[in-house]
Amino acid sequence: MQKKSLLIFGCIFFMSTAFAQGHSIQFEKYTLPNGLKVILHEDHSAPVVAVTALYHVGSKNEDTGRTGFAHFFEHLLFEGSENIKRGEFDKYVTNAGGVLNANTTQDRTFYYELLPSNQLELGLWLESERMMHAKIEQVGVNTQREVVKEEKRMRMDNRPYGSFLTEMLKRAFKVHPYRWAPIGSMDHLNAAKLEEFIEFYKTYYVPNNCVLSIAGDFNKAELKAKIESYFGPIAKGTKPIIKPSVKEPALGTEVRDIIQDNVQLAGVFQAYRAPQQGGSEYYAFNVLSNILSGGESSRMNKTLVDGKQLAAAAQSVPFFNEDEGLLITLAIANMGVKADVLETNMDSVVNELKTGLVSEREFQKVKNQITTGLVTSNGTMAGIAESLANYEVYFGDANLINTELEKYNKVTREDVLAVAKKYLNKDNRVVLYYVPKEKTSK
Repeated sequence: MQKKSLLIFGCIFFMSTAFAQGHSIQFEKYTLPNGLKVILHEDHSAPVVAVTALYHVGSKNEDTGRTGFAHFFEHLLFEGSENIKRGEFDKYVTNAGGVLNANTTQDRTFYYELLPSNQLELGLWLESERMMHAKIEQVGVNTQREVVKEEKRMRMDNRPYGSFLTEMLKRAFKVHPYRWAPIGSMDHLNAAKLEEFIEFYKTYYVPNNCVLSIAGDFNKAELKAKIESYFGPIAKGTKPIIKPSVKEPALGTEVRDIIQDNVQLAGVFQAYRAPQQGGSEYYAFNVLSNILSGGESSRMNKTLVDGKQLAAAAQSVPFFNEDEGLLITLAIANMGVKADVLETNMDSVVNELKTGLVSEREFQKVKNQITTGLVTSNGTMAGIAESLANYEVYFGDANLINTELEKYNKVTREDVLAVAKKYLNKDNRVVLYYVPKEKTSK
């Protein structure tokens, strides 16, 4: 969701930190008696602080008849609480000169406030209010239903190729909840009763399903006392947290379809089933994805866009999840280029990775890009707080913020060749052609 905000302190939030200078990121991790995990990174390089709350709930935790709940709550929990009036949540932050936002994936829901350090306690209060007694009322549900509907219209229904992820997921997965996108079904949201939203809140928005990660300019001893004051009294959740245990079977065959859409240029979208996030093949597969489309000099861009000029745009997108992943490769054809011709040339680029080792020079270039990306992502207080929470939730190891680069450095060219041969095969993918809608005669 996009939240209105003042950007007075925006430039400060993006200042370099110790990590960007090559130093390890120091942090402390502990757990409150109610199960809330807390991670603190004290850094006095700038008078700012990032207060973040990561709830381990995403669209994969939803009931098949009530999809879209996790994303809906991303919006709903800005409605207010017993002590925050409707529409006031944002104002507290923006009036303090900060910014806030939230996002939802298939595995998590993440909230954050970026504030001047003298407003740290405001962030603690807001997040404790969200966790302790958010107001789940019919008026808020009705309001946010319309907000989500409008978001879906803007991002999917009325945008060229906007439905590709939804169309891809329901073909790539048959049994796992990853088969639907976080936006979910508007019919499901319309049919849901207030009691169902309240039940979802009481199940997942509990301290034992959350990581509170804070980075910035604070005194750690003083902050720990304040965290205990704000979050300690919140009761531990008692309802079972549903996590899918189903194992998605192999595709076993290529799945193909044609989507007619309001587009002018044909598009080819391919999704290869990929290893799970953090698995033994995860890092090699990430390197593979960067070889395909890591920047303007990457293979897809260099061949399809610059060289043969078949595509207006071409890229690959790793879509890693806790359980099952995808590698999405896509290209938008230039005028007059047919989808099947574009696909043939996309396949040629992909298949090259299966026939021989990547050159040492290209391999090192990609590793340099990955290093830069890691440094950049942890070059702000917000980035550090989010990375610490992500690593703790997804990998059970917040210290990966300091050691993950070592895992990438251990990847060999042989590892990349092995995952390419294993995963980049036709019987392991979905292919969608997006073509202009056929004109009907009057």
